[in-house]
Amino acid sequence: MPNYHVMGSVPRKRHIVFRRPDGGLYAEELMGHEGFVGTSSLLYHVHPPTTYLSARKIRDVRWIADADTSLRHRHFLTSRVAGGGSPTLDRTPLLFNSDIGMLYVEPDVTDEHFYRNSQADEVVYVVEGSGVLESVFGELPYKAGDYVVIHRNITHRWRLDASAGRSKFLVMESRGHVRTPKRYRNEFGQLLEGAPYSERDIRRPSQLNTHEERGEFPVVVKQYNALNELVLDHHPFDVIGWDGYYYPWIFNIHDFEPIVGRIHQPPPVHQTFQGDGFVICSFCPRPYDFDPQAIPAPYNHSNVDSDEVLFYASSEFMSRKGIEYGSITLHPDGLAHGPHPGRTEASIGAKYTNELAVMMDSFKPLHVATTAMPIEDPAYHKSWIDAQHAQYRPPTS
Repeated sequence: MPNYHVMGSVPRKRHIVFRRPDGGLYAEELMGHEGFVGTSSLLYHVHPPTTYLSARKIRDVRWIADADTSLRHRHFLTSRVAGGGSPTLDRTPLLFNSDIGMLYVEPDVTDEHFYRNSQADEVVYVVEGSGVLESVFGELPYKAGDYVVIHRNITHRWRLDASAGRSKFLVMESRGHVRTPKRYRNEFGQLLEGAPYSERDIRRPSQLNTHEERGEFPVVVKQYNALNELVLDHHPFDVIGWDGYYYPWIFNIHDFEPIVGRIHQPPPVHQTFQGDGFVICSFCPRPYDFDPQAIPAPYNHSNVDSDEVLFYASSEFMSRKGIEYGSITLHPDGLAHGPHPGRTEASIGAKYTNELAVMMDSFKPLHVATTAMPIEDPAYHKSWIDAQHAQYRPPTS
């Protein structure tokens, strides 16, 4: 897990008198998960974080499942998603269950409002683009390849860098707390020497700017499957200092150190994050297996209690044909899946792969959102048939 961090000014002890220059008290706020026993941080606000001028529901947020639940492999092309809009309000739901949701957005404007998701942690994979994540904890610059972890209830705003070109975000919303995999940590919480990344690879908020403006500041809050607008009478980023373990953080996929072996290693060696009911893995450029008789391509496998989702962050993936950069494939529980025809033989003797992909495995069946159906390749489930594969093509983007 991210370790202890402190920014700005904090008093000598917790919960003691800490006064503003005008003699008034700074307002403490303890933010954390699992009541008072999970990770938490203590923030010191210039103004109480409770002074809302108004509250209203903007709209319900309903993810509607495709009524066709026939069992088949499915393929979605994010290149066909309409671009533009808000990084928080214009996300397209793709897949979901009660533990995890996957959404996609190509924002082109920085929100005027502030945002917080009070019903889910978010892991945002930055496919393209750069900018700064502003939050009550300070500024956190991001770039392509970053996993931006925003724990629930953290007020933030995405400040897009327009000069960096188009932004593309793959968003995963988790009901549970997102964390580093348990098997990578010792009993004290430190990442092990054999883990594929270390605390040094994790980026934390780097600059704390205290805003003391008064006025009307809208904060859009996702809670109870609805978007709500709360209007504060002061700027929400009025924190003078904070310390603790609960804050947004970033890990870049290119800092993942692949675990390789003499023969093919199974997908758990690529695990990057752990959640409740799901895992997130990173497939990165790496040497292939080094036994002379090794078959680098994965063997056919049936995960009898999980659905596998792959987002292809490059156009190369050793075991697939008919996918493109930005494709998403769903291989559901109940079906074997594996290399496309010809890929196993072609992998023999290969020394290296430049593939880049994000995998999410869910332990409850995933629903396909109706909003994903317009970007679906309906013929994907036939793509393993040798006789037809030569003619198989995904639909034109």
